[in-house]
Amino acid sequence: MPLSTSPPPQQCRWQNFNTTAELEQAATQAILQTALQAISLRGTFHIVLAGGTTPRRVYELLRKADADWAAWHVYFGDERCLPADHVERNSSMAANAWLNHVAIPLTHIHNIPAEQGAQMAASAYVQTLASIELFDLVLLGLGEDGHTASLFPGYELGNTATDPTVIAVENAPKYPPQRVSLSAHRLSAARKVMFMVSGDTKQQAVKDWRNGIAIPAAAISPKNGIDVYLETALLV
Repeated sequence: MPLSTSPPPQQCRWQNFNTTAELEQAATQAILQTALQAISLRGTFHIVLAGGTTPRRVYELLRKADADWAAWHVYFGDERCLPADHVERNSSMAANAWLNHVAIPLTHIHNIPAEQGAQMAASAYVQTLASIELFDLVLLGLGEDGHTASLFPGYELGNTATDPTVIAVENAPKYPPQRVSLSAHRLSAARKVMFMVSGDTKQQAVKDWRNGIAIPAAAISPKNGIDVYLETALLV
């Protein structure tokens, strides 16, 4: 019998918080605890970062933390095809909020070279990730339309094992039109996946997700399930 390439059903653990600040504090502590465990077991911690406002505030909290930064390896779930130092790149946001202020070696920060264009950057990042079988932690956000990373409704998600691990996104519905994104199945190749969701504009996307509608976020299906940190106000 041939092995199935279809992803397993998504299993969600919904963790609700009364305020965004409580969500961000809990997420920060979960990240640090996951890092401690990974370093204790394997000597390194491989984390994939998300863009967005809530992740940025979590990164600002992380910059104040005491951690074994030398053991951290940082990757990105997606990137915008803009100049390397452009303020709207996820790598720039993470650097300014956190990475420039802690002792993670520069060689451990694996930016997506999106300034090269979507196709070339996607090919290059496939090679960057080739030796990483499982990430220790993948951080993700949720867009108003249900997108996560740069996986948009109606676009390629890459949710089976035979799909590309890194996707060149052309004509994205949000600026800029050229982007690079890890595929759904590559984002699912993780020991732990955490979504951080806040803001009133996400209410419909959360409702659709909880009602079983196939939004892009629902394509992320690691074996261990996912943890969704969200504001209680988004539950309708």
